[in-house]
Amino acid sequence: MKPFWILAAAIATPIATPVAAQQAAQPADPVREGVEAWSRGDYLTAIDKWRGPAEAGNADAQFNLGQAYKLGRGVDSDLAQAQEWYRRAAIQGHAQAEDNYGLALFQNGHRDEAVQWLEQSALRGEPRAQYVLGTMYFNGDAVERDWVRAYALMIRSSQTGLPQANQALAQMDRYVSVEDRQKGLTLARRYEEASNRSQLPVDYAGPVTQPPSPPTAQPTQTAANEPTPTRGQVQTIDLPPSQVAQRPVETAQAPEPVFRPTPQPQQPPVETAQRTAPPAPTPPEPARPEPRAATVDSGWRVQLGAFSEPGNARAMWSTVSRLSVANGLQPYYVASNSGRLTKLLIGPYASRAEALRSCNAIKASGRDCLLVAP
Repeated sequence: MKPFWILAAAIATPIATPVAAQQAAQPADPVREGVEAWSRGDYLTAIDKWRGPAEAGNADAQFNLGQAYKLGRGVDSDLAQAQEWYRRAAIQGHAQAEDNYGLALFQNGHRDEAVQWLEQSALRGEPRAQYVLGTMYFNGDAVERDWVRAYALMIRSSQTGLPQANQALAQMDRYVSVEDRQKGLTLARRYEEASNRSQLPVDYAGPVTQPPSPPTAQPTQTAANEPTPTRGQVQTIDLPPSQVAQRPVETAQAPEPVFRPTPQPQQPPVETAQRTAPPAPTPPEPARPEPRAATVDSGWRVQLGAFSEPGNARAMWSTVSRLSVANGLQPYYVASNSGRLTKLLIGPYASRAEALRSCNAIKASGRDCLLVAP
């Protein structure tokens, strides 16, 4: 088998509108005044309004200055300054600053230090952090290699619609066993549940690397109805695997992890490498149990959809498998005749009537389906 790369396209990083502090009701609020100036395009005034509060420890003002230095608005673009302001806000519990700081540490090569911040962001459901952390666990990059956790994080990221995560899942399927994929799906559900109680799910059969405990601080409150950074505002850029290329100041940056197999007994481990690095010796083809085709077993099945991205089929099964009607069933990922689509079927059912009852229950949950004869 030839060595392969998962060269994920750059993750979209939000271009955030600065946030105003909680004291919006006070007559003189320089942070809010700075936001208003920024919204008018008066970046110099915005910087002037934020500088004092930021130096005094206001986390919103610190994050806003970080954005200004990253985008080069009102100041010269300076990523080192941006990272420092993100750091100051992050250690106070500013969520958006934590997201940007963790990704900045990773892309600047400080991966050991980045882990704790990426873990926090991934736990909150930040898809870029889940994607990056998933590749780190897959590669054993600054953490102990853990393919179950890697698969779970990539599932969570793909469920948000991040296309790079879907592509990474398809590549992971070439190396992660069916058993570990099922464990990963279970762990992904528990990640989702844990996001509501700020606790990482760790009690599963597989290696776990605990990140260092992050600094504890009260989260920064933002004013109601004030525009805040959101993950929905994104732009796509291209970046190399380790060192992040400079982009125009209007575009934020994010890391691009890489998977690469190298020989080792029992399983093909994966190491992070530069694109220009010489290829590693070709490892033996690992045994990879494939999902059974729908025509192998007798019995009826229910088709839930056909997807151009295989990862979307897995994400659909991850959602449907939580329904009681799916208990005891297994997914079948079947290529279409053209080979361009992946059909998701579940079953088997002993009779058409049983399959029909299941399909009706699935439709009642707001999803479509159809019966497939044996």
